Amino acid sequence: MVTEQEVEEVGRTLVDPQQPLQARFRALFTLRGLGGPGAIAWIIRAFGDDSALLKHELAYCLGQMRDSRAIPVLLDVLRDTRQEPMVRHEAGEALGAIGNPEVLEVLKQYSADPVIEVAETCQLAVRRLEWLQQHSGEPAVAGPYLSVDPAPPAEERDVGRLREVLLDEGQPLFDRYRAMFALRDAGGEEAALALAEGLRCGGALFRHEIGYVLGQLQHEAAVPQLAATLARPTESPMVRHECAEALGAIARPACLAALRAHAADPERVVRESCEVALDMYDYETGPAFQYADGLEQLRTAPA
Repeated sequence: MVTEQEVEEVGRTLVDPQQPLQARFRALFTLRGLGGPGAIAWIIRAFGDDSALLKHELAYCLGQMRDSRAIPVLLDVLRDTRQEPMVRHEAGEALGAIGNPEVLEVLKQYSADPVIEVAETCQLAVRRLEWLQQHSGEPAVAGPYLSVDPAPPAEERDVGRLREVLLDEGQPLFDRYRAMFALRDAGGEEAALALAEGLRCGGALFRHEIGYVLGQLQHEAAVPQLAATLARPTESPMVRHECAEALGAIARPACLAALRAHAADPERVVRESCEVALDMYDYETGPAFQYADGLEQLRTAPA
C-alpha cells in the first residue's frame, strides 16, 4: 500500500531541480506507475522546470496514464508557443493518447500550427481519435508492448510490405506510423533494420518516432544507425534525443561508447538525454528489478 506521504516524497524529488536528472526521471516514472490525482498533481507542478527534456517526458507520462484530469494542463502546454516544439508536440500526442474526443476540435485547430512537428502531431492525434470512434465497439488488440501509441499497428504482417509503406513518403503519415508499430510488434532483425532505414527519411517527427520505437524493440541490429544519427550535429535535437534514449535501452557496449561520446554535447536536450540514457544503461545491465524505483529508494533510505 502506498501512502500519500510516499507519493509526496517521490513528487518532491521530481520537482527539485537540485536533484540529479536521472533521479527525477525515475521519480516521474514511479508516479506514472502509481497514478491517481496526487501523482498527476506532482507531474503537473514539474512543468515549471526549464528542462525541455523533462517537460517532454512529463507530457509523455500524462498521456500514457490516460487520465482526463491531465487534459487542461496538456491543452495549456500545446497552446503555449513559448514552450519548446518538442514539449508542445508531446502534449498534443498525449491528448491523442488519453483518447477523449472532447479535445478533437482543439487538435484540429493546431493541425495547422506553423511549427511542423506540432502540426503533424496534432494531425496524427486527430486521426487516432477518429479511428477510435470508428472502432469503438471492437475489443482492443493487446500487443507485446504496454505503451499507448499515436497510431494502431497495421494489420499487415509481411515485414517487406510494411517496410515499403514505412519508407514511402507519398503515403499518409498515419499509415506510415501504423506500419512502424506493426514492424515493432513483429520484432526480429529484419524488422529492426527496416525501422532503422526510417532514420534517414521523412520529417523530424517521423524520425524521432523511429528512434522511440527502436528503443522499445531493443534490438542491437539498429545500434549503428542510432549511433550515427545521435552523432549527426545537423540532425534535429528531438531526433538525436530519442536515439540516445534508445541506445540506453538497448544497452550494448557500443551503445555505451556512443552515449559517453555525447555526454557533453553542446545541445542541452541531447546532453541530458545521454545522462538519462546512461542511467537506463546501468539499469538494463544491472540487477535492479525495476527502473521506476522511487518508492524503493524511499523505503530503503536510512532513517
